Amino acid sequence: MSRARTRLATAAALAALAIGTLPAASATAAPAPASSAGFHHPWGAETIRQIPLQGAVNVRDIGGYRTYTGGQVRQGLVYRSDALSKLTPADLTAVSALGLTKVVDFRIPMEIQYDGPDRLPPGLSPTSRPVSDLGLYGTLVGAISSGDPVKQEQMLGGGRAEAYMRDIYRTFVTSPENRAQFAATLREIADGGQGPLLYHCTSGKDRTGWVSYVLLRALAVPESSAERDYLASNTFRAAYDAQLRAGLKQSGRMQNPDLLIPLQEVRQDYLASATAQLEADYGSFYDYLTDGLGLDLRTLARLQKKMVR
Repeated sequence: MSRARTRLATAAALAALAIGTLPAASATAAPAPASSAGFHHPWGAETIRQIPLQGAVNVRDIGGYRTYTGGQVRQGLVYRSDALSKLTPADLTAVSALGLTKVVDFRIPMEIQYDGPDRLPPGLSPTSRPVSDLGLYGTLVGAISSGDPVKQEQMLGGGRAEAYMRDIYRTFVTSPENRAQFAATLREIADGGQGPLLYHCTSGKDRTGWVSYVLLRALAVPESSAERDYLASNTFRAAYDAQLRAGLKQSGRMQNPDLLIPLQEVRQDYLASATAQLEADYGSFYDYLTDGLGLDLRTLARLQKKMVR
């Protein structure tokens, strides 16, 4: 077992021990999912539970993963998603069945302006918690709306789109504002009084992918499983993203819509940019949790008690 894994395992054990000294906080019971509410996708030795909707393609329950301490992440408590602005009436019925009590929106104001606010079941309103995309959305809007293939190549070609994505991932770690938004969400998840929660961004893959990766690893899910969960966005988004590229080409707005592929995909090296930055700034994943995100032992203990069975 690596030093980092040993330290996380020790933290998990300490968290379990610390529960006895914390005020009683039982995990909120999740509603039993309807048989039609989720599709189960085999993913290695584990299963990813997708919530099939018409107006969002990357909605998933983060539960079900095994931890290397012998537990399993509970289902029905935390969901990750792409934007919910285009949900249909049938989608709203399906989302209502999840029993959500909170929805966190990581999108910046410009994204909400162009894509629209979340459509949610009655009684739910989104909590805006913007995480910077380093101007990516504005860059995309400008590149596509220009209709100029030379400008689009200059902005996105020659490895520039990939470099842009790596820079964005580094700011997930380096930006105090971004860290504060992620930390606030993780604290809410750890709160025993908080019911089922969903967080999302626009595509449900980068900002949402990073906080999901961090959450799973904080729960002692093996790094390889957390990485598979992150990379699964490519599977769930592939058809939609290909349709978008085809539409842009057909409309004449982009001669080479494949320039968008590095921005539409998640990639191992994007995630590696963030984890390398984490190690450079904090030394280990555990120190990132405690020093970078400010999650103390009590919070990590609550997170373990609520999310792992």
